[in-house]
Amino acid sequence: MTEADRTETDRTSGETIDRTSRETINKTTKDKIDKNASRPLVRQAPIRLAMLGMVDGNGHPYSWSAIFNGYDPEEMKRCPFPGIPAYLDKKSKHSLRIGGAQVTHIWTDDPEDAVRVAKASLIPNVASRPEDVIGKVDAVIVATDKGHEHVERCRPFVEAGIPVFVDKPLVDNEHDLRTFASWIGQGKPILSSSSMRYSKEFAPYRKSTHNLGKVRFATITTPKSWERYGIHALEAIYPIFGPGFVSVRNTGTAERNVVHIKHVSGADIVVAAHADMYGSFGLLQLCGTAEHAFVPFQDTFYSFKAQLQSFIDYLRTGIRPFPFSETAELMKMIIAGIRSREQDGREIALSEIGPDLHDLQEGKRCRK
Repeated sequence: MTEADRTETDRTSGETIDRTSRETINKTTKDKIDKNASRPLVRQAPIRLAMLGMVDGNGHPYSWSAIFNGYDPEEMKRCPFPGIPAYLDKKSKHSLRIGGAQVTHIWTDDPEDAVRVAKASLIPNVASRPEDVIGKVDAVIVATDKGHEHVERCRPFVEAGIPVFVDKPLVDNEHDLRTFASWIGQGKPILSSSSMRYSKEFAPYRKSTHNLGKVRFATITTPKSWERYGIHALEAIYPIFGPGFVSVRNTGTAERNVVHIKHVSGADIVVAAHADMYGSFGLLQLCGTAEHAFVPFQDTFYSFKAQLQSFIDYLRTGIRPFPFSETAELMKMIIAGIRSREQDGREIALSEIGPDLHDLQEGKRCRK
């Protein structure tokens, strides 16, 4: 985050505003508006949740359900993702669970997966169809990470007025982003994020990069595909730089994405998303005019729990943990990265992709 990003000149008065002061003012104003306008989405205690969907390479139904319900250690040993019991076993029963909420229902694409997850993560009800949970739960979690599927996975619950948390990325194409923006404009309670937004390792730099001077360049790494895992890298850096990403250029391939992103502050960010780079997830480098920082991501459990807690807080208060415009800007970067790669590395301006970020306010319809 650069000095230009930390300070700006007020166009009407010429007054220089420190970023911290500006954000404090904005947050105070936002909190007043939210507290006056918002009300709890769920009053039921405990909150009843449905965990919906399971796709290849994604074990969130196991881990996320365990963070709410606890788990059976013997059954969890059979989890096909060995990293999940490895980090769950390091937590005490006291520190593992989020209070005041329980996963009461599960449905997965393969019915056999639902039975296995239910046994491991102590879920009492297995649904035959996702829609069967309507009227039986207070909110749903769509635990899949294929953005092109999310509109249809979410539609029954959005139309029923049930709050929805959607795993990252929310979408991977412009048409679906417009659909979610329209739902948000109608006041539908939808939240989506990457757990990397909540990483404790990067938290000091979300608060301040003052000691680095002007941040000129940053890099971050991720394995797997740009479509499914690029959002982890992007949402890790987004709270550090803030809104104002300008363009995206992907000069890589489907298996080896090398993505150059420009920010309005003048900073350049490069994301490397290589299909087999499992040993290098979440390696963040910030290069400033005064100092530099290299920070590896490490604590998956912490990030997951904080991410899920933010959804429960949203249900209890009706106050979004961050505006939907941030999610939309992140999705535009995902879409731009795909579009650039398909167009031989053309630099794609985020302004080419709709909808207009200025229109994205909860409860306000967005221009098509």
